[in-house]
Amino acid sequence: MKLAQAVKPISYVKANAAEIIRKMSEDGQPIVITQNGEAKAVLMDVREYDKIQQSLAMAKILARSSKNLEEGKHRAADEVFADIRRKRSGR
Repeated sequence: MKLAQAVKPISYVKANAAEIIRKMSEDGQPIVITQNGEAKAVLMDVREYDKIQQSLAMAKILARSSKNLEEGKHRAADEVFADIRRKRSGR
């Protein structure tokens, strides 16, 4: 993506919203919207937004896992599976 092509003033976005959305759904490229010459917002395809949100959620899970390991808040896998087996057999 060429950033210069992805930066549009808000007046252009207002006048060409349908075309921008159609193009965005085809190529998935976000648009940086400017107001008074300053970047103010990013318009992106909902599928790309979902991908970013999923990536952020995974990064948070990994960060939490690392923190738990550092704090000693973990158990060996064989212990966890043994607990699961005990709980299932107790039904």
